[in-house]
Amino acid sequence: MLKVFFTVDVEIWCDGWSGIDEKFPDAFRRYIHGPTPKGDFGLGYQIDVLNDHGLPGVFFVEPLFSSRFGIGPLEEIVGLVQGGGQEVQLHLHTEWVDEAMEPLLEDVDGKRQHLRYFSLEEQGTLIAKGLDFMRRAGSAEINAFRAGSFAFNRETLKALSGNGIAFDSSYNASLFGLDSGVMTGIPVVEPVQCEGVCEYPMTVFSDGTGSLRHAQLTACSFSEIEGLLWKALEEGRNSFVILSHSFELLNRAKDRPDETVVGRFRKLCSFLDKNRDSFLACGFHGLEPVGVSEQPPPLASPLWRTGVRMMEQALRGRYQ
Repeated sequence: MLKVFFTVDVEIWCDGWSGIDEKFPDAFRRYIHGPTPKGDFGLGYQIDVLNDHGLPGVFFVEPLFSSRFGIGPLEEIVGLVQGGGQEVQLHLHTEWVDEAMEPLLEDVDGKRQHLRYFSLEEQGTLIAKGLDFMRRAGSAEINAFRAGSFAFNRETLKALSGNGIAFDSSYNASLFGLDSGVMTGIPVVEPVQCEGVCEYPMTVFSDGTGSLRHAQLTACSFSEIEGLLWKALEEGRNSFVILSHSFELLNRAKDRPDETVVGRFRKLCSFLDKNRDSFLACGFHGLEPVGVSEQPPPLASPLWRTGVRMMEQALRGRYQ
């Protein structure tokens, strides 16, 4: 049976850094609740569809915005996820560090976009601050982490271990993974043990165009994801990690649903529901750490599926 992790990065952006105090209330509504004339298509909608199919999701919640706007909005997010019976985990975007009302670190002046740009000690402090915000917001046990933009390094894993976090899902071989210091030069596509942490990498695949692509609702057709799931099962892979975001079912303007992506999400949930004998949708709570010593090559998807996706994406773009 193949373990499938449907992961959702929950984060808020004010579309720039000027006037963020005035912009935040509207940004919170759009990025978390996703109101549209057809109803809300944000976090609550995702939770409802998962629950309609009896599926767990993993919601990596970014809390550092609370250093600027207080704990209340974070409490609302945590309450929404946990109230829906879903799993809350930790996500950090360090772009918020220099926006804090009270300093999170000493001597930070200006943006440092990625967690990997901070020292081991600084990363440990930021992770601890994030955990503190989450606990104050009422989160249950947190035992997994994802760095913002997948921009982590080996020091991140040391900092996680020092903060008692057993699992990480920051490795993405199509982005920063290969130079993260984890199995240098070898694409990690199956779980590995590193620095006292079990790393569950993003699922990536070759789509026939000469580059790797990660499994994400906005970046892959349902046909591609379905084919890759069956291929991973056939090859005896351990896990399959899928990415989404709390705002991913909306169009770029975040004023109406992206019907193509909504359709992909609903088809995926229906597929996992109907094929429980082959695919185990799960989270990190209660999970036993594992490690694969020899990494298989990334999955491959046939070029014809890539072509179908390109046509679907082109059509989708006309309605953004």
